[in-house]
Amino acid sequence: MSTKIQRHEFLRSLGFKGASLLAVYCGAASLSSCQNESVGPASAIDFTLDLSNAAYSALNTVGKYVIYNQVVVARVSATSFAAVTQICSHEGRAQVVYNGTNFYCSAHGATFSTTGTALSVTNKAIASYKTALSGTTLRVYA
Repeated sequence: MSTKIQRHEFLRSLGFKGASLLAVYCGAASLSSCQNESVGPASAIDFTLDLSNAAYSALNTVGKYVIYNQVVVARVSATSFAAVTQICSHEGRAQVVYNGTNFYCSAHGATFSTTGTALSVTNKAIASYKTALSGTTLRVYA
């Protein structure tokens, strides 16, 4: 039986770390995964989530998140939310999630702040969206 290993883990097992690991990911100008210009959903973002609905009730707990229409919406504190595209700016994969502190791409380990700023693996931010809570209705919009 074979065990799957993530690319990031494999490269680290070969001794790549820090700047050399980043060079492997984005060092060649011809790598299209590092030049992906589309880092957000194709459609305009403006939707509401009813936090009293079981499908979105996770957002009543700090540190939890939901994904709706390729947007990751997270409860970052008792009084605030953050929303970013689920599409990672590094490889264009729809694998961005929230880890309780930052947004994180489960495909290769890139991390992003709650405002979408790139923190590791890539230097390209992801799209972030505004949020507004009114009662139990959370609006997410561009």
